Amino acid sequence: MSMWDERYAAADFVYGTEPNDFLVRVSGLIPPGKVLCLAEGEGRNAVFLAKRGHRVVAVDSSAVGLAKAERLAAENGVRIETVTADLANFVIEPGGWDAIVSIFCHLPPTLRRAVHRQVVQGLRPGGLFVLEAYTPAQLKMGTGGPPSAELMMTLAELREELAGLEFLEARETERNVVEGRFHTGRGAVVQIVARRPNVPIG
Repeated sequence: MSMWDERYAAADFVYGTEPNDFLVRVSGLIPPGKVLCLAEGEGRNAVFLAKRGHRVVAVDSSAVGLAKAERLAAENGVRIETVTADLANFVIEPGGWDAIVSIFCHLPPTLRRAVHRQVVQGLRPGGLFVLEAYTPAQLKMGTGGPPSAELMMTLAELREELAGLEFLEARETERNVVEGRFHTGRGAVVQIVARRPNVPIG
């Protein structure tokens, strides 16, 4: 059983059932249509987006987490599609998505760069990418997130990895993150809203 399966095997929703605050704030910018949620876990963000009328596909490596996501969707009267896959093996369909959402999806740097290249190509023209993740400054906070700085992200790295997208919002900041028992307290985060231009990318 993976670490994530073990974590999600708890009876409660370990990151809560409420959607991410940043995603809620920018959700009005997300175009109607198909949304891909990366490393979606127990489904709180996918269910929120489905309730807003989006067709949501939630991908995560943990079948245990996604089973809870489906249960949460049913309890909220919506449907989401779930895909159990490691992001190292999951192919983001080129030009297939109106939006892609990455909330606290922390990957090894080589894999993260590969996934972000696929994100840029995966968006339709006008499509939106929404990301919130911890920055290396989070290590001093001790309020959640991965144990290693290399799994975290800086704005400078993301600007490079997401070359070709137009940044509508991009900041490193500190905020209070209250998301279940693994993410609670002051957090050092990077937040991005980026759009694929309507013209072809290079």
